[in-house]
Amino acid sequence: MASLDLLFGADGWAGHLGRGAVVTVLLSLATIPFGFGGGLLLALLRSSRWGWVRRCSAGYVWFFRGIPDLLSLFLVYFGLQAFLNWAAHGIGAGRLELDAFAAGVVALSIVVAAYSSEVWLGARAAVAPGQIEAARSLGLRPEIVFRWVVLPQMVRVALPGLGNVWMVLMKDTSLISTLAVTDLLRAASEASRATSRPILFYAAAGAVYLLFSLVSGFAQALLERRAGRGLALVRA
Repeated sequence: MASLDLLFGADGWAGHLGRGAVVTVLLSLATIPFGFGGGLLLALLRSSRWGWVRRCSAGYVWFFRGIPDLLSLFLVYFGLQAFLNWAAHGIGAGRLELDAFAAGVVALSIVVAAYSSEVWLGARAAVAPGQIEAARSLGLRPEIVFRWVVLPQMVRVALPGLGNVWMVLMKDTSLISTLAVTDLLRAASEASRATSRPILFYAAAGAVYLLFSLVSGFAQALLERRAGRGLALVRA
């Protein structure tokens, strides 16, 4: 009962944990468009006909996959902070402070783009060349061929891999707690320090992360089923 009171009592910490969970979800959702979109762009650049473009994009992926995600976060946060202050000094403005949440979105987007580019690259290779040639033979412009022929098939093939990247991203959002952003993990840490009950609150945080994973897995299964409807009809 004492544990339930610490969580759900009048002065319980459930609300604090809930607000931290909202921050975790918002950070994950804000990262997805930039991370997955950047990964798609990197995959296309790695398929470029220009060698220097392929080498630069491959170097980007190699670098950010090769260093710890926490280090990427620090590089972005302190690097962007230094750049903003340098730019502000150049125009005679005062010191600028970089929002830690925004820095987390940028840093995680950079990392997610590096990992998801591998998924997109494999999905691009899975598209049959004959379908692209058939679309071009109809006189369709390259951007139309990509939008209506290549990209839908890439999405269908990439969904399982992107789902795995999403799962990793949700857990990596906990790194933003090092920048004093009160996400789910930091909320659990603050509650454990205030009550001297670390097992209770870290277990509660773990249960919330597992719930996020369960919901994400269900949503991913629905998306994969929807993306594969046309393929199932063709096979039938």
